Amino acid sequence: MMMNGKRMLFQNLDRQKEEQGISAAQAAYLAGCRREKRVVRLWQWLIMVLFLGLWELGARTGVIDSFVFSSPSGVVETMITMSKDGSLWYHTGITLAETFVSFLLILFFGIGIAVLLWWNTKLSKILEPYLVMLNSLPKSALAPVFIVWLGANMKTIIVAAVSVAVFGSILTLYHSFSETEEDKLKLIYTLGGGRKEALTKVILPGNIPTVVSLMKVNLGLSLVGVIIGEFLAAKAGLGYLIIYASQVFKLDYVITSIFILCVISVLLYHGIARLEKK
Repeated sequence: MMMNGKRMLFQNLDRQKEEQGISAAQAAYLAGCRREKRVVRLWQWLIMVLFLGLWELGARTGVIDSFVFSSPSGVVETMITMSKDGSLWYHTGITLAETFVSFLLILFFGIGIAVLLWWNTKLSKILEPYLVMLNSLPKSALAPVFIVWLGANMKTIIVAAVSVAVFGSILTLYHSFSETEEDKLKLIYTLGGGRKEALTKVILPGNIPTVVSLMKVNLGLSLVGVIIGEFLAAKAGLGYLIIYASQVFKLDYVITSIFILCVISVLLYHGIARLEKK
């Protein structure tokens, strides 16, 4: 039986070789990568199913307090109830809209100010200590100030979310721009190009991987900033729903909102990961 299995494996490898024009070693390597990917995905699903099963079992047997920790079945029932009255889509839509606006503003200001600092070395030396200070400042401390300045509305939430990530993005991109290979820049200048050509032909194209990596990080930080803002200044959104539900002891709504946030963060991350592959 083992010999037959090995024979079939080599036949499959030969067939892949003929179809794709690659060597047997390459085909074996690709097959191993696909097998490893399937094993990893299987373990991911097994861990998820095990966690949900233990959670449900603990709630049903009284090991954990289902009133405080809810249960998977309770989360599903709550989602069905919220879907019927429309509150699930309303609050989720508000949070997603605020997250996307914050993310785009972070991306715009991060790249724009980093380019400005790279272009003007003197300005970067003047502003860098202040950017480091602002990046190190706990952003939750600024939220009450934003409420006083802007009021308890969506603008405050978006500004709070932008403040969470924008300073770190500026510093990361500026340092990445500054560390671009000098030989490439010298080649541009030798061929008669200027700062504009260096920026468009070397700096920005060469730092696309850094920008994409920051996008993955900033999506999560935008969501965190939005939830912090909704805790303090919102009348709608998942953050508002968590605070309101905890105050009236509807803990099923709290756990359901947290679960939805987990799903959103995973989907957003995988969306950027797909963009990175392209």
